[in-house]
Amino acid sequence: MHKPTLTHHGGASGVTGSCHQLIIDEQHSLLVDCGLFQGEDEAPDSFEQLKVSFDISTIKALIVTHVHIDHIGRLPYLLAAGYTGPILCSHPSAQLLPLVIDDALRIGFTKDARLIEQFQQQVQQQLKPLDYKTWHTLVDTPQQRLRVKLHKAGHILGSCYVEVALCNKQTQTKQRLVFSGDLGAPWSPLLPAPKSPYKADTLILESTYGDRLHPSRRDRAQRLQQAIETALSNGGTVMIPAFSIGRTQELLYELEGLIHTQGGLWKDLEIIIDSPLAARFTQVYRSLKPYWDQEAQKRLKAGRHPLNFANLYTVDSHAMHESTVAYLAKSTRPAIVIAASGMCAGGRIVNYLKAMLEDPRHQVLFVGYQASGTPGRKIQKYGPKNGWVELDGKCYNIKAGVDTISGYSAHSDQKDLLNFIKRMKHWPSEIRLVHGQEQARRVLKGEIEAMYSRKNKVVQVLLP
Repeated sequence: MHKPTLTHHGGASGVTGSCHQLIIDEQHSLLVDCGLFQGEDEAPDSFEQLKVSFDISTIKALIVTHVHIDHIGRLPYLLAAGYTGPILCSHPSAQLLPLVIDDALRIGFTKDARLIEQFQQQVQQQLKPLDYKTWHTLVDTPQQRLRVKLHKAGHILGSCYVEVALCNKQTQTKQRLVFSGDLGAPWSPLLPAPKSPYKADTLILESTYGDRLHPSRRDRAQRLQQAIETALSNGGTVMIPAFSIGRTQELLYELEGLIHTQGGLWKDLEIIIDSPLAARFTQVYRSLKPYWDQEAQKRLKAGRHPLNFANLYTVDSHAMHESTVAYLAKSTRPAIVIAASGMCAGGRIVNYLKAMLEDPRHQVLFVGYQASGTPGRKIQKYGPKNGWVELDGKCYNIKAGVDTISGYSAHSDQKDLLNFIKRMKHWPSEIRLVHGQEQARRVLKGEIEAMYSRKNKVVQVLLP
């Protein structure tokens, strides 16, 4: 019998482009995610990198761990290559995924409305949402049985990690693999914390923050309040580059909490979402309240509306966007603007940066990971050094304040990743560290090996 093997088509030696294929035998394989490369992970020939050049004929299912673009952005190319099998995901992800794919198609694939509609119809036909914590059989032959189960990952709404159960019926050998996807921090707003599986023989584990720790949620909220109040006291705008899904909704939840508890200038503070996509995601988040955690449910029962409060304004049209940029750049009225993209590589945030980055009244506040090579990382790195950044071919001196609150990352930190392993009843004997830069993966590898050594356990930690 063919021994199951793992092949990584992205997201192994970098942070983006996650795409992992479990090859069970010559006729059967499973694909977990099919993401877009971003930042330094992008190849000089980006189109060649996007092409799905690996054999898809054996793929029995694509499992989407969550709908961030670095995990599903190559889906149009997978479909174009001829993939017609099921796209498995959680029920919330099934509602969010078409919005992400529509945006991805328009930005990097085609602007032809007819082609976009055809792709969307095909995606809808192939989408097969699964319940959490329920085994689903994909392969059942005289030789093999393959089952999968989704568990809540706490990263964004609908995110999951994937448990795969393999059974070789001829040799009566069983194997359990777990693909972590992206694991959330245990104190993320709105979402319950991920719970570890009972066991894993092989664990494919993300390592984005494998070399660092996040501050506590209380410290994080205080940092958010301080950063915003500093900019507001200057009569400026706080620009928050945010990912349309996940981070934006978490921020709104935290900001509603500050408005509710702080009063004063917060009561009249305008909070602006200038991202049509983020606004649509927020509407879907509101419709999926049953998937919110207990803390969020308590707010709802108390009559509060964490994602739909009075101070919240949405900018829709491009004309309204342009007038908002112009007004805030000149006005001394304080405001908070949340706009995509999260790494400042495009989208409406770029226009705010071009208009306000050279004015010290304003503030850029990063609350998410900035991949190497992106404008966001350069602003984050050179802003405190009075440096500059290139935006749309022009250099801008960074005079606005620049601050980073790493605790708002939707990713687990080093301690959380170790706990994910530690809380399994049976620890994996093989761990593959993916979705992280080399430094983060190597540091986490050392910590895992030390943890196993203290318990007199044996593990093989691989850096694919």
